Amino acid sequence: MSADPKTLAFDTSCHLLGNDGCGFDTVAPGLHSFLFKPLWGDADSNLYFNKTMLLALLGSIIIVGFFWAAFAKPKVVPGKLQMVAETGYDFIRRGVVYETIGKKEGEKYVPLVVSLFFFIWMMNLWSIIPIAQFPVTAIISYPAVLAAIVYILWVSLTFKRQGFVGAFKNFTGYDKSLGGVLPLSMTIELFSNLLVRPFTHAVRLFANMFAGHTLLLLFTVASWYMLNGFGIAFSGVSFLMVIVMTAFELFIQAVQAYVFVLLTCSFIQGALAEHH
Repeated sequence: MSADPKTLAFDTSCHLLGNDGCGFDTVAPGLHSFLFKPLWGDADSNLYFNKTMLLALLGSIIIVGFFWAAFAKPKVVPGKLQMVAETGYDFIRRGVVYETIGKKEGEKYVPLVVSLFFFIWMMNLWSIIPIAQFPVTAIISYPAVLAAIVYILWVSLTFKRQGFVGAFKNFTGYDKSLGGVLPLSMTIELFSNLLVRPFTHAVRLFANMFAGHTLLLLFTVASWYMLNGFGIAFSGVSFLMVIVMTAFELFIQAVQAYVFVLLTCSFIQGALAEHH
């Protein structure tokens, strides 16, 4: 009897040696694992509220609530919560903003960069939090919007600081010493800066979280799927990989948030630097 194509591999009745005709040979974890039914509204009307939106909202509330609780009544001798918040804030301010943009120019951008870092990190962390178990940034629209915010800031700041001619030289990498290859070089630089750069800024975050979640899901489902007969040995290996991948994801989640804001500061620094 053929398997029901609608039976998912992570159905709790599925096992490698079972006779239920379901499992990885029907529908393995894939793109459908990143689609969620609306919790409210209608998907066809494009006016709805789903799980990822709920996690983004809750994540924002958690971040705001954390810093509000930490700094609502700051003390000269900070308590544990204030100390943790100050450490995180100071790490981004000094280790990212000051190091990339400089203290004088960078101070005004610290709130933005800190907000981006902790928001992205929280969205990534949902991947390993029970019940949630999904990184919001694995949905391309979220990294795309964040990258668009940075892109608009970068382009507008470049024109504001350097004027039209200076911005044009900045975006095209104008260098008259290149001679005959200058037009080609300027075209490539313009395409790279205004189109490729914002695209890779978003996709880098999205792709890493998408791939990480897929691997976690794959090994988690496989652990249960092979938990039958001689497959128990393989199930144990798969479960060990779940633990390893979870620890690795913890590292990657922080790294990806760090890389995103580091690139953000690099863009801002490029906009502020005069083109020679």
